[in-house]
Amino acid sequence: MSVKTMPRNRIFKLEELRNHCQKCSLYQLCLPMGLEEGDLNKLDQIIQRRRPVEKGEFLYRIGDPFSAVYAIRAGSLKTFTTNQEGHEQIIGFHLPGELLGMDAISREIHTCSAQALETVSVCEIPFERLESLSHEIPGLQHHLLSLMSEELQHEHCHLAVLAKATVESRLASFLTQLSERFKARGFSATEFNLSMSRNDIANLLGMAVETISRLFTQFQDQGLLKVERKHVHILDSASLHAMANTCSSAISEEDDDASQNSSS
Repeated sequence: MSVKTMPRNRIFKLEELRNHCQKCSLYQLCLPMGLEEGDLNKLDQIIQRRRPVEKGEFLYRIGDPFSAVYAIRAGSLKTFTTNQEGHEQIIGFHLPGELLGMDAISREIHTCSAQALETVSVCEIPFERLESLSHEIPGLQHHLLSLMSEELQHEHCHLAVLAKATVESRLASFLTQLSERFKARGFSATEFNLSMSRNDIANLLGMAVETISRLFTQFQDQGLLKVERKHVHILDSASLHAMANTCSSAISEEDDDASQNSSS
């Protein structure tokens, strides 16, 4: 992240900084805390630019020592674990503006691998320096904990979807979540490219790749979306959200029933 030093006689305006920093994926780390100009510069000073990670290369692997968290500036990655037979289990896909690597804080080693799905540009934030800086900047530590909490909540939701949802709802949920994440980063919510393969999507959603292909065809026939190779154009966002929300509602109702039964 690069933030130019502003002239001393210039009045600092958060909105101007917001417009400037939206070009950098790290604005989601900085601006929600309402950082002042000096605090933002302090954060900028500890960030290191890495060389681009080419498609198929690893940002880190399982067992690598933990030293930094990473912010994706451009491109996308997948994180996954491997079983004893060497088969991958994908944990998630990561887009511009997202942080990854925080799962390694407790054990100080990475418990999953992060592999580039395309050429990726990242900023490396040494964790020791980030931790020290959190004592100087009010709210930084709380914001990092909030980010970790959101990640845990996302994983819980994903596991619930796998446990309860139909295959149609799983794919609908995946596409709507991607749509919302792209929109939050200033990209189109209705047209985007899937950098991940259908094999990877099937792995994440717990399906056969043939099922994924069948569902994409089914969704096209229903007029929900149009797919050309890896390009997705959502035509009926409301219906797609309804399909995903039906899944979420069913999960909530079953969880409520389980809670009532356990308390009675």
